[in-house]
Amino acid sequence: MQHRIVVLGAGYTGGVAAGRLAKRLHRQDVAITLVNPEPDFVERVRLHQVAAGQGLRPRPFGEMFARTGVALKLARVTAVDVDRKTVTVTAANGPEQEELEYDTLVYALGSGWNDGGVPGTAEHAHEVSSRPGALRLRDRLAALDAGRPVVVVGGGLTGLETATEIAEARPDLRIELAVRGALGDWLSDKGRTHLRKVADRLGITVHEHAAVTAVAADAVTIADGRAIPAEVTVWTTGFAVHPIAQATTLELTDRGQIVVDTTMRSVSHPDVYAVGDAAMAMGPNDKPLRMSCASGIPMAWQAADAIAARLTGAKVPHVSIRYFQQCVSLGRKEGLIQFVTADDRAKDSSLTGRPAALYKELICKGAAWGVANPTAGLPSRRRRVAGQQTHVHRTPVKAAA
Repeated sequence: MQHRIVVLGAGYTGGVAAGRLAKRLHRQDVAITLVNPEPDFVERVRLHQVAAGQGLRPRPFGEMFARTGVALKLARVTAVDVDRKTVTVTAANGPEQEELEYDTLVYALGSGWNDGGVPGTAEHAHEVSSRPGALRLRDRLAALDAGRPVVVVGGGLTGLETATEIAEARPDLRIELAVRGALGDWLSDKGRTHLRKVADRLGITVHEHAAVTAVAADAVTIADGRAIPAEVTVWTTGFAVHPIAQATTLELTDRGQIVVDTTMRSVSHPDVYAVGDAAMAMGPNDKPLRMSCASGIPMAWQAADAIAARLTGAKVPHVSIRYFQQCVSLGRKEGLIQFVTADDRAKDSSLTGRPAALYKELICKGAAWGVANPTAGLPSRRRRVAGQQTHVHRTPVKAAA
């Protein structure tokens, strides 16, 4: 009987985990099902570009996972029962429900925007953490007349990238950025100086120490009581994990993340692995890994390799998950690469300007390429699940063009 592996979510982490598992394990021994509501891969790290009106190259999963042995199920996850080891899904384009049974579950449902409970945010603000949200914002911006104010709330990576991308694409609009602390206060001196220069050059008005306390249809209110006019408000202050796990008996953090060990295995349910934003894993110096592609992809490598090793009786490997840089695009022509310590603290060194923009573009392309080519670079030998037949299946390796 085949070992049933169900992967929930086909973002960066779920896609990488499914493809890596398919490469590690013999096809006759496992059935790998990847569940996702959309038929093509969403480059989440580029959604600020979508909001600014840019088109992205389509990446259909049918092409990405062709001949890998991964079965794609277009459906939305509505429930997970980790005690019965089942997942309930609803067809992407209809009301039909189905229950999937699993032997091993990889939970990679990720996160969405977090309104933080701030009054009016859910009703009046836009988000760029999902493709539908980015497309709605794109259409709203396209309808704005010149001179209208757009306020981006949040001074993290997403807020910086969104504000600068819109300002570069629509110099006729009045772009303002409201940040809780000082602009780029986590960056090195060089990084902060460059960020401020770019914001000034793009005509972005920055409101520092301006925590937003309410959002209305035409303005945001900040902590000191002042109202900042906003024809459009874009909310980028953080992420909230997918709520499905909260209805399970999995051990979770207060934020709803699944608590995992160093192999990304649930500490409460050993047949469940969690990767990406959905998981709480510890990094260097016992600091939690932040929600990011930089954390999620190595988490997916670790989970897939640990699952394969445990199923085949091999030694469980351990991936070193550490940070090297934070990459920020500041429009299409400018960028900032802040080099960091293993536990994500800024170093004195950084890369700025056009070279940084090219560097960031290379990182984005590499991340998408890794999902589109999930088995590239791995040995062609697939291992047999313990207790199965011992003959070896070899997949032909095509020479690089």
